[in-house]
Amino acid sequence: MKKIVLAMFLISAVACEQNKIGFVDNVKLMDGYQEKIDIESRYKVKAEVLNKKRDSISQAFQLEAQAFQTKAQSMAQDKAQEEYGLLQQRGQFIGQQLQQEEQQMQSEGQTEMDSLISRVKREISGYGKSNGYTYILSGGEGGSVLYGADTKDLTQDILEILNDKYKK
Repeated sequence: MKKIVLAMFLISAVACEQNKIGFVDNVKLMDGYQEKIDIESRYKVKAEVLNKKRDSISQAFQLEAQAFQTKAQSMAQDKAQEEYGLLQQRGQFIGQQLQQEEQQMQSEGQTEMDSLISRVKREISGYGKSNGYTYILSGGEGGSVLYGADTKDLTQDILEILNDKYKK
């Protein structure tokens, strides 16, 4: 009889254990995170600089091609074709260089964003551990929370922590 009472007590104690659960709206969190905003604006500026460079090089190359067309009319056909081939090769080389610069910039930006996302995940995990959460779920676009009470939304708390740490 004592064993049954003890078993019932243990079952009721386990059943009464509450899991502390919260969620974070990833979209709001990332949109409000100053470091992400700074990274995006930095790469926007880099992209604008690269576009201006591309436009400038393209215009110079077009002027060179137009000058060649004028010059080619007075050249022997063999010589004109040879120089035209060289001009095409130079154009391809310039295009490849610009494409490599763009890919490098995108790769650097992606690496920075991946690092930022890792820091955000670590911060959420640390917040959960230090505040006694059993689970912190992902909300927002692509998240797993279809509904969550506003009192369980930890987005603003974590956003403040992230922005405070970023300022330091």
